[in-house]
Amino acid sequence: METVLSTDKLTKYFGKLCAVNRLDLEVKRGQVFGMLGPNGSGKTTTLAMLMGVTNPTSGNFTWFGEPATHHTRKKIGAVLEHPIFYPYLSGQKNLELNALIKGVDPARIGSVLELVELAPRKDDKYRTYSLGMKQRLAIASALVSDPIILILDEPTNGLDPMGIAEIREIIKRIAAEGKTIILASHLLDEVQKVCTHFAVLRKGNLVHSGPVDDVGKGEETVEVIAYHDDLSHILHEFRGSLSVKNENGKFTVHLRENFHAIDLNKFLFEKGIIASHLVTQKKSLEKQFLEILQESQDVSHKM
Repeated sequence: METVLSTDKLTKYFGKLCAVNRLDLEVKRGQVFGMLGPNGSGKTTTLAMLMGVTNPTSGNFTWFGEPATHHTRKKIGAVLEHPIFYPYLSGQKNLELNALIKGVDPARIGSVLELVELAPRKDDKYRTYSLGMKQRLAIASALVSDPIILILDEPTNGLDPMGIAEIREIIKRIAAEGKTIILASHLLDEVQKVCTHFAVLRKGNLVHSGPVDDVGKGEETVEVIAYHDDLSHILHEFRGSLSVKNENGKFTVHLRENFHAIDLNKFLFEKGIIASHLVTQKKSLEKQFLEILQESQDVSHKM
């Protein structure tokens, strides 16, 4: 796949404060790439450098294999902060003005409004829009020029659960059209639901990068319920068991690497035991995120 973004030791200092430290990232075409990190981790500063809002202290980055120019930025749509819209103009008129300023054909406005589910309210004044609708209009504004890449900084910030769900579905629809999306977020559950790849930043340092599908891989934990007087002993006999924990008749079995729930189920069946409940517990992105941050903290303390 084509590399659309590559950063090489990208660094930004504000005075003595290092906001981003020697960041190496690679984003391929078609990915939905999530940048995760707590407040102050360097996500917004990184996006600001990538969009030319602030200059790097050192290091560099390329879009589509070439240094950033006015030409390459035309291929990128971004929502970095709350865009300024005219409150007494309609959503439609605001987008027409946006297209005029960008020098792009306004022909896409209708389809973009449909995509962000604002077509029924396109003639209503911007000042009547809810926070979620304003955010959707901001995304629409970034899409008017039909960019190859869409950059979103905390796209669900301040929204209620319904607004978050709406933005999540819109991001999925945009991704389904083949666009590459880079988004910064601290909402781990949302990133797990919409992103294909993610990176974790902590105090300006990259501490992890990889596919979202890799979350939860490795050793499995399985919940087991079965009616047998000596189930605990039998579960301990299974050669794939690392540990067995019993909570009111529900057993949690932590398996060794390369052992899976299907192996445990087969073992029980061969012992004449049929499990009434056997579920693999997937590690959430939140749990992995916290583990990654803890590991990086432990390493930094040792240095």
